[in-house]
Amino acid sequence: MGILGPTNTGKTHYAVERMLARTSGVIGLPLRLLAREVYDKVVAQKGCAQVALMTGEEKIIPKGARYYICTVEAMPPTLPSGEPFAFLAVDEVQLIAHPERGHIFTDRALHARGSEETLLLGAETARSLLHTLLGRSIRFEIRERFSELSYAGPLRLTRLPKRSVIVAFSAAEVYAIAELIRRYRGGAAVVMGRLSPRTRNAQAELYQSGEVDFLVATDAVGMGLNLDADHVAFASLRKYDGRRRRYLTHMEAGQIAGRAGRFRNNGTFGTTADAPEMDEQMVTAIENHHFEPIARAEWRNSDLDFSTLDSLRESLYAKPPERRLRRVAPASDELALERLATLDEVLDTLNSPRDVRRLWDLCQLPDFRNLTIDAHVRLLTDLHDQMRAHRGRIPHDFMERRVARLDETSGGVDILQQRLAQIRTWTYCAQKPDWMFDTGHWQTRTRDVEDRLSDALHESLIARFVDRRTSALLKNIGANSQMTATVKDSGEVWVTDESGDYKIGHLEGLAFALDTSGSSLEEKALQATAAKALGPELDRRMTSMSAAMHKVFTLSDTGEILWGGKAVGRIAKSGSVFNPAAEIIGGEFGSPNIVAMATERMRQFLHAEVQEKLAPLIALQVLSESADARPEVKGFAYQLLEEFGSLPRQFHARTIRELERDARAELWAVGVTFGQYDVFMRDMVKPKPARLISLLIAFGAGGDRTPYIPFAGMTSIPDNDGAIAKAHSEAAIRLAGYRVCGPRIVRFDILERLARMIRQAQGQDKSKGPQAFQIMQEMLALLGSTHEEVQGVLSSLGYKSETREVPDVQVPARSESEDAGPPTPTDAPKEASEPSASPAPETEMAPGPRSENSEAKETATDSTPTDSPPKKRRKGAPPTSLHVFHVREEKEDGTAITLPNTEFWVWSRTPHNDRKRGGNAKRGKPRGPRTNMGGKTRGGKPAQQRAKETRKIEDSPFAALKDLYKKD
Repeated sequence: MGILGPTNTGKTHYAVERMLARTSGVIGLPLRLLAREVYDKVVAQKGCAQVALMTGEEKIIPKGARYYICTVEAMPPTLPSGEPFAFLAVDEVQLIAHPERGHIFTDRALHARGSEETLLLGAETARSLLHTLLGRSIRFEIRERFSELSYAGPLRLTRLPKRSVIVAFSAAEVYAIAELIRRYRGGAAVVMGRLSPRTRNAQAELYQSGEVDFLVATDAVGMGLNLDADHVAFASLRKYDGRRRRYLTHMEAGQIAGRAGRFRNNGTFGTTADAPEMDEQMVTAIENHHFEPIARAEWRNSDLDFSTLDSLRESLYAKPPERRLRRVAPASDELALERLATLDEVLDTLNSPRDVRRLWDLCQLPDFRNLTIDAHVRLLTDLHDQMRAHRGRIPHDFMERRVARLDETSGGVDILQQRLAQIRTWTYCAQKPDWMFDTGHWQTRTRDVEDRLSDALHESLIARFVDRRTSALLKNIGANSQMTATVKDSGEVWVTDESGDYKIGHLEGLAFALDTSGSSLEEKALQATAAKALGPELDRRMTSMSAAMHKVFTLSDTGEILWGGKAVGRIAKSGSVFNPAAEIIGGEFGSPNIVAMATERMRQFLHAEVQEKLAPLIALQVLSESADARPEVKGFAYQLLEEFGSLPRQFHARTIRELERDARAELWAVGVTFGQYDVFMRDMVKPKPARLISLLIAFGAGGDRTPYIPFAGMTSIPDNDGAIAKAHSEAAIRLAGYRVCGPRIVRFDILERLARMIRQAQGQDKSKGPQAFQIMQEMLALLGSTHEEVQGVLSSLGYKSETREVPDVQVPARSESEDAGPPTPTDAPKEASEPSASPAPETEMAPGPRSENSEAKETATDSTPTDSPPKKRRKGAPPTSLHVFHVREEKEDGTAITLPNTEFWVWSRTPHNDRKRGGNAKRGKPRGPRTNMGGKTRGGKPAQQRAKETRKIEDSPFAALKDLYKKD
């Protein structure tokens, strides 16, 4: 009986049901992949003990099996007992017209019969031909398709609907399309005839399970393969059929397109944008399932004569018995037989019909490697030689050498495919009981190797053409399934759903960084998944952070707010020094309300830091706004506040001189120190306040984001080749409480201590004049620098060196500590780390850049060197002596001697720092008398100059403030 109709009519399903209703049965299918699918379904109903699977490469035949699922070529004529099958079916019978395999289908249609029922399943195009060949012994049942098939036109690969099958006709095209689908759609399964059955089964299951929504395949999918496909797209309408490249026939295209739509679900077909569009006739034929009937069937004589080689060849080339049967073109087995028949070593072994039959069986070994006929014949010759030398069987060591070298699962897709093609050859040989000494052993061994290679190829195809993570995440984007986010200790973020665990990125604090993405589609999937899975975790973190204590937050040198050592926020540009603002880093997947709450908590942290560490500046601000403070005090406090607690004294000398002693006392009370070089707040040069003000200025509104943050406790820092001065602005260095002094960066309070040492050195030896002094060992220790660096510091402060004759002096022997050189900055005395809050003792003022016009020095009764509140010296306490630094010189013989120091330093009228700033307009003019703090004139100034200075004072804002103060 013939069951005919288009695809999706349930023919195969009907045949299986009919077979299982009989006591025994066999069904021949066109593909090993389809045979395996049917085998699994029958085993599920009848159990593995009653079901056998037979293909060219795989045989599972339980003892007592009653139902045989086979490829058409492997169909046994009877049960092992010799009893005929009660039921027999041949699927896709229209393949009787196939140019290569057609003669096998024709032979089964003509001669294979079940004792109770025989079914021929296929397309209606075979009806006329089957009726001619079988006559009245066959009757037909025509079935209608369950669903409609319609043309969807050309579509770009990136626009194909999900559950699509893309058909190409070469391995290169299949791989190229699969790679494109992976990049833009998440991945695709791959099915080709050259893959092993196990690999094809695994790839088909990958698609059927829904793990990927696209399948890229050759035209093998049209041969009865059941797929849950909604759309079939042709990447080309031409194929190579072994002889030439030609266009698909309407029947071939319809067979492939018919894979779209399963059972009651309608399907569509079309082409890709790169393929030519289908003509109207082809579209109409496919949609209506109307194709030209098959004119002829391929045929080859199956009743072969093995008495001699010539008899075999003659029977093979017998003429067809019917006019609608066409002798098949010479197949690979016939070509191999012709080549082997020319070899004398082969002819010499053909002594009986058994030898001829063995030679024909050998020629039927498929060319799994798909090489040239010459390469295939060489393999057959080697096998023939081995069998001739070992009583017609393949020796154990020959098989072992060839199988062992293929038992390697490393390598890419191409290498694994080559190994699989070769192992399939030996698997086929192992299925021949009369070819092996130990058939069972080699069947197991070759099957194990093939399975390992097939699994490795399957995984390699997935790694190359499937992004499992992207595919799984894309499915969850629109689904209601909940994904759980897990954050590892390293910060890696993994999400878990029913399909597995996937790494999506890295969470640092509240900032999420996507994992490396290879395409925009993958990035979209990761972003959507992160938004769905990370929200609860981020909300939990920000809620915990909002309730945290002040001490858990810290501020980094880059202006970031750290929580648990991770950056969660930063100083915002919208705030000010005394009212800083914060902005969150990350948290974009969290709740907006919780994000705002966490941001406010970080702002509170910054505000608390300001209140604690910038208390001196706040006190200065209060003083500048106090109604009870003197006008000149308020004015100077305002100026100092504008510069955030420090002013270079040489540019404000006149204003400082105008401050009366009582006015200075108000400034001393809030921590202002009037140093010889700088006016600064002694508590603001401590590391913590200096660091905070530097960060707030650098990362706040208008900041250059390059604060100068020295290592805590460093009081003097080397500036090699001016690197620090080049990298940071002078304002940034001053904010940290430092001044650039030639080769060193020196903190304000240390610089004032150096000034006191200079004055002490000037007063210690007045033999060379009151202004001259020498470099002392204590100066090197204070700065933690070398002699050359101290020389550079003094030059930058406005001193110049002179060489003078000194009387012979006894140079003291240097101790080991002195030989070791000056201490490093970290070796400085502990008290140098933090500026002293107590005022310095009154000593004589050394000359230096104290005023704009370099006027004469003030008297000791008017000012102190640090302009600090006077402190009485303890009676009877002798001043500490300083020790002159003597240069040590190494002689040619390697010994070292200490030379007397003949270098003296005196005040220069053009200090180095003033030249860098452009100097003073009046510098270099003869110094005249100047006015002291009380306003009294010292010396006789010209009348014009005194009038000019009076006008300047009267026109200044401080004079106006002073007048207001007097009126009050």
